[in-house]
Order: sequence, then C-alpha cells, then structure tokens
Amino acid sequence: MSRAEQPSRRTVLAAAVTAAVAGAASPAGAADEPADATADTPARTVDNRAWTTYTDWRTGTATGTRAVAGKRPGIVIATPAGITDHTDPHTGRTARWEYATWTSPVHRLGVPATEAIASWNARTPDGTWLQIELSGTYSDGTATPWYVMGRWAAGDQDIRRTSVDDQSDGKSSVWTDTFAIDDPATGLRLASYRLRLTLYRKPGTKLTPTVWRAGAMGSDVPDRFTVPASAPGLARELIVPRYSQEIHIGQYPEYDNGGEAWCSPTSSQMIIEYWGGRLTREQLAWVDPSFADPQVCHAARFTYDHQYEGCGNWPFNAAYAATFEGLQGVVTRLGSLTDVERLIAAGIPAITSQSFLEAELTGAGYGTAGHLMTVIGFTADGDVIANDPNSPSNEAVRRVYKRREWENIWLRTKRYNAQGKVVSGTGGVCYLYFPASPTPRQRAALAAVGVL
Repeated sequence: MSRAEQPSRRTVLAAAVTAAVAGAASPAGAADEPADATADTPARTVDNRAWTTYTDWRTGTATGTRAVAGKRPGIVIATPAGITDHTDPHTGRTARWEYATWTSPVHRLGVPATEAIASWNARTPDGTWLQIELSGTYSDGTATPWYVMGRWAAGDQDIRRTSVDDQSDGKSSVWTDTFAIDDPATGLRLASYRLRLTLYRKPGTKLTPTVWRAGAMGSDVPDRFTVPASAPGLARELIVPRYSQEIHIGQYPEYDNGGEAWCSPTSSQMIIEYWGGRLTREQLAWVDPSFADPQVCHAARFTYDHQYEGCGNWPFNAAYAATFEGLQGVVTRLGSLTDVERLIAAGIPAITSQSFLEAELTGAGYGTAGHLMTVIGFTADGDVIANDPNSPSNEAVRRVYKRREWENIWLRTKRYNAQGKVVSGTGGVCYLYFPASPTPRQRAALAAVGVL
C-alpha cells in the first residue's frame, strides 16, 4: 500500500484545496476508438502545456543554456551563467556548482487552476543535477513567488533528490510536488505561469544535464463525492509485467519502509518494462542478490524523495521512467474511464492513484488513503483489469475491479474515511509513460486526453 496511509502532503492538501480532475476528452476520430462517455460527463478542466520541440526551447529565455536539435530536442549548458555554493540539506555537504538557466515563455492557462503539477524528462550524468521552479500570476493580477517544484538527479551521489517544504505566500503553497491555491472557495486561481530550469554541473567540466521535456498540468474542478458514469466502449488487455510490492517488505527500509509502501515505483517499473526498458546487471549490482525482482528495489531507490521520505513523488516517478531510452513520462489528470480506454486502444497503459475504504472496491481486500495501480485493460463488460502491486505474489497482481466502483474512487475529490471524516479523493491523477516518438495512433490518443 502507499505511504499515503501516513500523514502526508496528500492529507494536508485535502484540507486546503479542491483536488482537480479532468473531464471527458473530445473524440480522437479513429474508427476503432471507444464511444464517448455519457452526456453527463463534465467538460475538461485540465490544462497541459509542455516544451519539447527545438522551436519550444528556442522561444524560452536562455542564460547560459542553448537549445539542441536532433531526434530528441532539448536544452544543455553552453557557457555557465555563474558559480554557486549549494548545501544539500540531507547530507550537510556544501559543494560548488556551475549553473545555467532556461525560463519558459508565459503560459496562460485555458483552465485557471487551483492546482499545478510540473513534469520533466531529463538526463543527468554523474556530476550534474537540475532544479525546476514555477512562478505565476493569480487571477487577481498579483504574482506568486518562484516556487521550487523539485531538485532532481537521476542518481543519488551528487545531491539527494528532494522536494522543498515550507513554501507559501499566504495565497498558495507547495505540498511536495503540487502547487495549490490555499482557499479555492475565494475564487482565486492561478491564471498563468512560467517554468524556470536551472542546470548544474561540477566546475571546470564539460558535463551537462539534457532536458527533453518540461511542462505543467493545471486543473480545477468542483468538489464531488461521486462522478458521472462512463459507458463501456472497449474490451482489450495489454500484456504488462506483473510485480508485487509485498514480496519486498523489509527490504531497504531506508527507502520508505521497504516494499510495504512501494506501490508507485512498482507500478512504474511494470510500465517501463512493458515498453522494453531494462536495467543492466551493473545497474542492479547494489541489490542483495537473494532478493527477487531487484529492479523494483532499484525503482524505489531512484524515485525516493528525501524530504517527503517516500517513493510516491509523482513527477519523480515520471522523470525516472524517462531515464530509460526512448521513453517519456508525464503526470496528468484524466476525466473518465473513456479516456483510459482511448489510451488502452492505442497500447498505452495508465498508472492511476486512488483512495478508498475496503468496502468500496470489491475484491481488493484492503482500504487505503492513497495507492497506485496500473490499468492494463477492460473486460467485455467494461470492468477494469488492473495490475495491483498490493498483492501477495506476482501471480496475484492481475485483478478485475468493477467499473463503476473503480471510476468513482479514482475520480472523486472528496470521500469519507474510516472515521467518518471528509478527506480528499485523488481526483483522477495519472502517470502516463509512452514512447519519445509515438506512433500516429498513440499520438492521437494522447492528444485526445490533452497530453500532446
């Protein structure tokens, strides 16, 4: 199960802000796409913007960075803008770093947002790392501070991968990986934003991070305990590797209490391997050879957020996926299982976040304040086929859950916990991992759910 059973930024956020969900996407137009959801499905309330092309990178403001073309355009350090000292709060070590920055143009949100979550895809060789920040303008015309949305490296030798706590200006706050308006009931929203990337490297070297994708998802939706039902439209199952987090209980407890809380990296590893991502023997050499599925231990270590003290940082999981050649990853929100059907029809599984009481999901056998699973298909009746890592063995990971129950526990923004208190639902949060060069069909499905 997820670390979200413990008090976390998910719980704190629930008390302060409406979780936002995406509504139904417009049809993609493919003849074999599933039917749209029922007419009661709300309009889309999510805005995704990502900078990925050579033209995108050229439109930003570069201070010491340059855009690079090629099969996967990005930005790199050209001539550093300066040198700075950085003290890692998790090791106490101070080191000098050359740095350069890239700042995006202002993006005006089509959906003025109560929340925003950044995503990035990058390569950070040893001796490099990056920081991503968000700054915006509120709907009342005032400005936010520059908020740190993550300090990240693919490895963990130079810095400790981390979110940054205690960021607030009295109107909004950052809770681990999520920018949130403190009191959405006032009507205040985030109207626009910019992202700033700072790339770091050891002085005197030619090393550089390469960032291929940077973007954010903004969203806003009214509170709701139930969501409209979508009509089944697809029967298909993708063949996705099955891994249990439970067989890792007690292993590497320094990474969020071992496998007991590894639902997010376990789900990530399943989808990475579905797309052909593999770890080498050298990469896995640090894992105890007596442990089964060492790649799950690896995923936990390299998604771990040292401030949050957990492996469930959403953008860190997406960034980890993108360290595998030919993959990219984003965090978004979807609006119905019709959206997921579109993706499954194009061969794209989805990692979803949901919270529920045991009685609310038939066959689960547990309740959770937050848990990640992988949707891999739908039965002929429209029920959800999921790889659920909270299973006693790899063989038991494949589950079938009732469509109506699943859709509601995933998309609602409010729910009652075991004590009868009103707490947050996860609001349709979803990780999508897909090829860096999608096929036309994949591209159409991703565009239909607002990602490309």
